[in-house]
Order: sequence, then C-alpha cells, then structure tokens
Amino acid sequence: MPKFSVLAAGLAAAVAVAALVSCATPRAAGDAAGAAPAIAADARPGDNEPDRRAAEAGDPLLARSGIDHRVVAEAFLTASTPEDNIDSPAVWRAPNGRLWLLATAKQGDGLAIYDGDNGDRVGQYGRAGAGPGQFRRPNGIAVFGDLAFVVERDNHRVQVLQLSLPPARSAQPGVADKRTPRLRPLATFGEGELQQPYGLWVRQRAPGTLEAIVTDAYMAGEDGNGDAIAPPLEQLGRRLQRYELALGAGAPRVRHLGAFGDTSAEGAIRVPESVWGDPAHDRLLIAEEDLATGTALREYGLDGRYRGRTIGQGLFKAQAEGIALWQCADGSGYWIATDQYKDRSAFHVFDRASLRHLGAFAGRSVGNTDGVWLQQTGSVRFPDGAFYAVHDDQAVGAFDWRDIARTLGLRARCEG
Repeated sequence: MPKFSVLAAGLAAAVAVAALVSCATPRAAGDAAGAAPAIAADARPGDNEPDRRAAEAGDPLLARSGIDHRVVAEAFLTASTPEDNIDSPAVWRAPNGRLWLLATAKQGDGLAIYDGDNGDRVGQYGRAGAGPGQFRRPNGIAVFGDLAFVVERDNHRVQVLQLSLPPARSAQPGVADKRTPRLRPLATFGEGELQQPYGLWVRQRAPGTLEAIVTDAYMAGEDGNGDAIAPPLEQLGRRLQRYELALGAGAPRVRHLGAFGDTSAEGAIRVPESVWGDPAHDRLLIAEEDLATGTALREYGLDGRYRGRTIGQGLFKAQAEGIALWQCADGSGYWIATDQYKDRSAFHVFDRASLRHLGAFAGRSVGNTDGVWLQQTGSVRFPDGAFYAVHDDQAVGAFDWRDIARTLGLRARCEG
C-alpha cells in the first residue's frame, strides 16, 4: 500500500500557529533575539558526517591543488553566523519578483532567510523538534514553485513548506515592498524509508504531479577512529529514494515509488551528497564524496540506472559537493559542481550535453562549500541570474551570473 504522511489541517492548527505558520520573524543580521538556541556540536550523537573528518584531517587547499581556475568576485557575502552551521541554499522568487534566499541551519534547527539581492538577513523560521514547522538537523533544500522541500537528517524525512507573502498594503509611489516570506508546513514524507538523508532534486513529471529524488547516506557503523563506514556494495541499492507528490488544494499527497542505486564497484555511491537531474538529457548527476574510491560525479539515467560514466575522476581533489544546472530550452547549458577545498571552493563547469569540462572558477572568499543553488530567473540586482554557495558552514556567498559568464567565456543568457 502507498505510504502517505500528510499533515492534516487540524493538526497544523493545533500547533502554536504564531510560531509555525506566521511570517518569519524579522531581525537584523547578528541580532540574537528570537534565534533558535544553539546546540554544541558535541551535544549530538553521531554528528560527524561521512568522510567529514577524513577531509578535515588533510585540509585540502585550492592554493595547493594545481587546479587551473579563474577568480570571480562575490557580489555579496552574508553576515557570518557560525552557530547556525549553514549547509545548503535555495531561492524563492516571490510573486512580486523579489528573490528570497533560504538556507538550512543544521545546528540552528531551522531556516535562515536572506534578501537574495543584497544578502541582508531578514528572518528565520522553525525550531528544534519533530512536529510541523520543526526541524532536526536540516541539510538539503530545494524550492519548486511556491513549495520548499527541506531534508532533515535526524528526523529522517523531507518536510514540505508553502511559501507566500502576506497581503500587500496600499501601494504608495516610491515606497519599497518590504513584505518578507511567510512559511506554512504542509506535509512530511520519507519517514518509513530514509535513514540519513541529505540532498534532493524535485521536478515536474506531469501537470499537478512532482517527483522528488532524495539521497540517503546510511552507514554501517563507525571504525575505531569514529569515522563512518560505508556499507558493502551489495547493500548500496537504496542510496536514492524516489517519491511522487500529487498537488491540489491543501497538502500534497505523497507516494513512495521505490529506491535505487548501483551495486557495482564502478557505479555504486559509497558516500552520497547532492543530486540534480536534467530531463532533457535523461540524466542524474550524483556527488560521490568517498575519497578512497575517488570523489567525483556519477552519471545515472532518470530510470535510476548507472550509465557507466563517472565525471571528474581525478579532477575533484577535495570533495564533490553541491551541483547546479544552467539550462536553455534547446538542451544547451552548463553544469556547475563544487570541489570543497577548505581555503576557497572550486566550482567546475561542464557542458550540459557532452559533460566536457569547460573550466573552473573560485571566489575571493567562499570556501568549504556544502550546498549551492543557481537562480537562472533574474532580479533587479542580478538581471541574468545568480549563483549562491555556502561559505564555511556560516554564511552564503552570491555570484552574479554575468561575472561568471564573462570570466569563463560562457553565455550570459539563452538565445531569444
């Protein structure tokens, strides 16, 4: 029988509405008022993520890597909040055209909310817990339309949130629209299958129907040093879980469609990270973090089968992390994939169709990047879009796509 895990309206109403359903509480960056209580890293059992400590021990540095790259200055870097442990960003383009940047706070157990055009922190959402609008170590995030999908490692689920703006007041000439996002919990899914989820990709399969693919970094315990042990090959067939979401009035109806993952030495994902898809080319790219077998990107088809190709083997030298896709209707475009150097992250660019490596860039500051997000729809500040990347677990940097395109000789916009 299909498993449904939908939060009914009555349950949501029983929760403290002012805390969970109202607008995010505005506050200035660095203002601790209303902030979720910080939790010390050593207060959580099993806090070490797969391969994290092994990477830190070697401190891979871009300056010593020998990787040819260009420098692109960040348009902005948000204020640092190390107590949040920022992991992944996503952008919501509101009906009024403004960009709102949402970032998961693993230690803050919620979402940090920023102005996507200037990086000002305008609020936060959520608190620790397992109820609607509550989080336990949120990491991966994606926005599709007016829905935000947040992966929670320690709640073993994905939470779906409705994004909206409060009603507009009477418009006055020359007065800026200062409304900030309102978030409302709709549903959760994956509790019956997910063990240690991280990244996800969401797409539209048909009108009114979405598909979500979630990576799951379940492990086989720890070694004597406390480092996670990847399961044997024959147990890696559930590295990704697939779900269908039927949209309509109220909460989406969620159905589990099954799991997949290659179990061969060449195609298995030992330590999964981000995942992103490209329906035009029937392609999934999955970040493999495992350093022992070689961190890189595995190419799968949308049917879940390994295509016999690993992208960037030997090119990625720190850890393959966040993935993004810049795409045009004719099937052309660019993949961007992160190599998580500690000093400054390298962002490798590949041709969308052929997957040929086209070059790499790095910022002046952004380093130790986990998640990334490419916002192709423009705004006042970024008319041709922007690329957002987490900086050192405590901030988010933004790059103007025009600067990236000019520096690497890429297209700034699709034809026509």
